[in-house]
Amino acid sequence: MTDWLDPDLTSIAFCWRLDRRDGIAMGFTSHDRDLTIAGLTYRAAPGMLPSAISVSDGLDVDTLDVSGALTSDAITAADLAQGRWDGARVRLFATDWQAPRGDMLPLARGELGDVGIRDGAFSAELRGPTAMLERPVVEQTSPECRAELGDRRCRVDIAGRRRIARIVTILDNARLELSEAEPTENAYAYGRLRWLDGPDCGLAAAILASDGATITLRDPPASEVMAGTRVELIEGCDKNFATCQARFANSANFRGEPHLAGNDLLTRYPGA
Repeated sequence: MTDWLDPDLTSIAFCWRLDRRDGIAMGFTSHDRDLTIAGLTYRAAPGMLPSAISVSDGLDVDTLDVSGALTSDAITAADLAQGRWDGARVRLFATDWQAPRGDMLPLARGELGDVGIRDGAFSAELRGPTAMLERPVVEQTSPECRAELGDRRCRVDIAGRRRIARIVTILDNARLELSEAEPTENAYAYGRLRWLDGPDCGLAAAILASDGATITLRDPPASEVMAGTRVELIEGCDKNFATCQARFANSANFRGEPHLAGNDLLTRYPGA
């Protein structure tokens, strides 16, 4: 299957496929000409270089550093600063540039970590699948719910809790007035806003609080927001048992321990 690796004179090209969190898929190659593989065009990006690749059968966390110059229109400093590339899925493989539709040799895959910019170039760490071994295996007890509103553990139908609105007024850096008021008091608190127009299109922002037609974002938008911009609003939950029971009628699926004795009870002593 990889006979093209055997000759003394080879025609090997490295290829990267990157899938951003906003749904954009891009391809890059170390070859001096663009390659089309499985319907995706891999643009020639000679300034993008991987570090030494090592493959092991152990349980050590495998990482790979990827660096490159900001010479491609597809990777801009503005996109990197907005975090569009953080957490992007990456697949690195080698192929024969003379027959790119043939065999491919997988080399690495994973997700991009924090992306840095310095002197007109970017650098990022690719964290492989073994990085999941660093995550906690067993959840810790907590009085708050550990599920996310609408996920498979929460089971609340989120379809009817998404709404489209427009920005009417920019009150300050993080407060926006919308064209539609919230359905219930503080409904969008701890929820998400997704930009559907403008330079931040596709990005999401966390909502701290909502009051009528006004919402407060956790962080100011990465770019300037204009009146009339369309946004998608997704309701949130403060993860308290009382909210789960009264607002969502979902106490049976609450993923927390609100009645578990806390440290204050455990540290009591006779006569206190």
